Amino acid sequence: MENLADYKEIVELIKEQGGDLFKRCFQCGLCDTLCPWNKVTTFSMRKIVRQAVFGFTEIESEEIWRCTSCGRCPQHCPRDVRQIDSTIALRRIANEYGVFPTPVQPVKTARGSLVGEGNPLGEERKDRAKWAEGLSVKPFTEEMEFLYFPCCYLCYDPRLKKVAQATVKLLQKAQVDFGILGEKENCCGESIRKTGDEELFKRLARENIKTFVEHGVKKILVSSPHCYHTFKNEYPEFKVNFEVIHISQFLAQLVDEGRLNISKELQKKLTYHDPCYQGRHNNIYDEPREILKGITGAQLYEMPEHRVDSLCCGGGGGRIWMETPKGERFSDLRIEQAMEVGAELLVTSCPYCITNFEDSRINLEATEALEVKDLTELLVELV
Repeated sequence: MENLADYKEIVELIKEQGGDLFKRCFQCGLCDTLCPWNKVTTFSMRKIVRQAVFGFTEIESEEIWRCTSCGRCPQHCPRDVRQIDSTIALRRIANEYGVFPTPVQPVKTARGSLVGEGNPLGEERKDRAKWAEGLSVKPFTEEMEFLYFPCCYLCYDPRLKKVAQATVKLLQKAQVDFGILGEKENCCGESIRKTGDEELFKRLARENIKTFVEHGVKKILVSSPHCYHTFKNEYPEFKVNFEVIHISQFLAQLVDEGRLNISKELQKKLTYHDPCYQGRHNNIYDEPREILKGITGAQLYEMPEHRVDSLCCGGGGGRIWMETPKGERFSDLRIEQAMEVGAELLVTSCPYCITNFEDSRINLEATEALEVKDLTELLVELV
């Protein structure tokens, strides 16, 4: 900042935003030990918290933007510092001052698209349901049991549209009563909230809630763990409670009930990656594995860091919109781990994870050695 007055103002904002969270820390350093950043470079959450206690945090620094909100450090913190909340508090201050270091500039672009078109990808709102063309997907009406909410990436990204399409085919095969809202819906707002833009999150959430209520939505099926987390855990802040189900949970239920029959064999070695917001944040571990274990011929191998200790792909906390230099990508490490256990196919259930893993396969020249698929893409080939 330009002068001492600015710094004093920042100190007051840090106290206001962070509250007692920063002061709880007694600098044990466990967060740094667990942080995936320290597998690829040097980063200290402990240092950021210590600086925040004394009001010395440099909001111009890229450091406060590194956290992917993976959830490992708050899970183990002996003092409940809530590092993710603490980081978001600092990012709110950066937002207030309009301070975005060069690597963070794409967040501003995503924000502009969210405001204008309801998605972070610079795509037109009117095209939000184009992924469903030719699939006989109906617009959601109050009489339907489920709203299927694909998420922005599944609606617009060419690679991830395949996941939405596979999901629809499975739901139709199981004769599930569902519909979509298409251009009437917005981004769930989870990632922009993690970048510190609370006001835009509230705007997106309120608009979605209004749409859901007006259309009589009661049950929401989601493909993205980030949508799942926000609808289930954050939208209740607005005094609403929808029944939210991640597609991996629902598919396991459909298989168990015999509404989907895995009839084909798959002679491949598989491994499953637990997305942070599906696993650590929401404790969904068993259902995807139940499906994979039910595939005749398939062999499931666990990577060294799995379930509650799963290695983050690097896309959370808004970092899916930021460029991470080669050599600092968690997803590269994850691809290497998958190949080390002999997997021919890496299965997951998150659009951010798939995006990062597909990039890493190319970076590591592993496109022939390892496939990456969403659970729905795999299952639709076998039923």
